[in-house]
Amino acid sequence: MPGDEGGTAEQVGYRGPTACAAAGITYRQLDYWARTGLVEPSVRPAYGSGTQRLYSFRDVVVLKVVKRFLDTGVSLQNIRAAVRHLRERGLRDLERMTLMSDGATVYECTSPDEVHKLLQGGQGIFGIAVGVVWQDVDTALSQLHGERVDTGETLVGHNPGDELARRRNRAV
Repeated sequence: MPGDEGGTAEQVGYRGPTACAAAGITYRQLDYWARTGLVEPSVRPAYGSGTQRLYSFRDVVVLKVVKRFLDTGVSLQNIRAAVRHLRERGLRDLERMTLMSDGATVYECTSPDEVHKLLQGGQGIFGIAVGVVWQDVDTALSQLHGERVDTGETLVGHNPGDELARRRNRAV
């Protein structure tokens, strides 16, 4: 996946019920979004009856962003465009990103000046700080089960976001 920092984040996946719990969505929504291509699992798709989809940490963040957009009335067409944009961005970019919408269009804002320009238009606007969503998902997944992709081993309270945070802190 573009921008992923390799290693742990690619080795852990989350089954559907875990992804649902962390993103605050129903399994029916998750299944529908996967079948329609809105948010597909990037670790392992389902191959027929009995196979389990596995979602990455990034996928779960995107699921939660989609849920927030739907809750505020953004059209599915605009949500699809926002999801494509999120998938193109690097993992670290997501932490710093704010998505704004006037209900008709979704914009990425990376600075307070960009947010201010949108607000000057006079129409109602709302924003989603993807970094806050990231932290919410990170907290939720730290209390849920993940699965090692290579061995299928269940990992309790493991979250690749934690590992990325540790690496980031070491780099500073």
